[in-house]
Amino acid sequence: MNADPLIMEIIISSIITFIINVYATYKWIDIAKLIGFLAEDRNKPGYPKAVVSGGTWTLITISMGLLVLEIIRLYLHGQEFYLASILALSFVAALSTLLGLIDDLLSYLPGRQAKTSDDEGAGKGLSAKTRILLMLPISIPLVAIKAGYTKLDLIRRVIDLGIYYPLVVVPIGVMAAAMAFNMLAGYNGLEAGMGVILLLGALGVGLIKGNPLLIAGAVVGIAGILAFLVFNWYPAKAFPGNSFTYGVGAYYAGLVVLGNFEKYAVLSFMLYYMELFFYLKSLWHRVKKVNFAYPCPDGSLTLDPRNENKIYSVTHLALKILLRLRGGRTQCPTGVRETHVVLFILGLQAVISASLFFLLMR
Repeated sequence: MNADPLIMEIIISSIITFIINVYATYKWIDIAKLIGFLAEDRNKPGYPKAVVSGGTWTLITISMGLLVLEIIRLYLHGQEFYLASILALSFVAALSTLLGLIDDLLSYLPGRQAKTSDDEGAGKGLSAKTRILLMLPISIPLVAIKAGYTKLDLIRRVIDLGIYYPLVVVPIGVMAAAMAFNMLAGYNGLEAGMGVILLLGALGVGLIKGNPLLIAGAVVGIAGILAFLVFNWYPAKAFPGNSFTYGVGAYYAGLVVLGNFEKYAVLSFMLYYMELFFYLKSLWHRVKKVNFAYPCPDGSLTLDPRNENKIYSVTHLALKILLRLRGGRTQCPTGVRETHVVLFILGLQAVISASLFFLLMR
């Protein structure tokens, strides 16, 4: 497979993905405002409202971008470009986005008592048990094509799971990635930024392995997420919603399966394991977990006094560290902004991803 035209074709597909997503999200914002599909941003004084499920079109346009690449390869070169894998990955992305959108509709439509941009503080959507049960079958497109490699490269040994890999590991992996990616959220640009960094790691793996499918999936995915970030960066006009977080998590898991880099991917979710720990801590303390902070009148942030300044999220930990670095002042104004918290967490994820890349991919 000639690499030079493929690189240009991936770039063209990515540009098309970016443009379509910018346009679709722009129109979605107008429509959502008309129907009152809004939620409050609890990290800003006055709790201004922004559109919910702004990331709905992201995974749909990413799937379109991959199919555009498939069309280019087929009509210009007369050969398929991993057609079965691209169709399976696109189905996984679309189905997970649909499930997330349903969850958002149940949480944020007028009359559902939606109050916040943070999923944990939204109205009553799908229960945790229902989310898990409905997310498990979403991996069926990957199972149907028997995607991935049954041999797993663990820390010190390689094990062959045989038929249990596509039938057990893949469904659990897709579900776990989608649910985990949904946990660390609630700040402008955080979810999208994390998605970009995770996909940059996947791109690096693809380049090292020389895997064209992984490279294409990562580059087109990054383009789609960057298009949404135009509307989601501070101050956000649109929140990603579960339609985005479920979709990105499942999409990343699909790339992991197709690209055979499970060890790297599992370790790259360290911040999400920390978030799970804080979630369990909140259950132990019988505290309703929310990721957001307490906004000061000048727009700076401090820890929510209702939680007695305790840490129940990676976002709280990041904020506490930043407050300490600024002299430990917790009374308003603190000088720590929402973007500082987001950039700090994204920096941590970048360090984790880069460290794993150099340690595992040598």
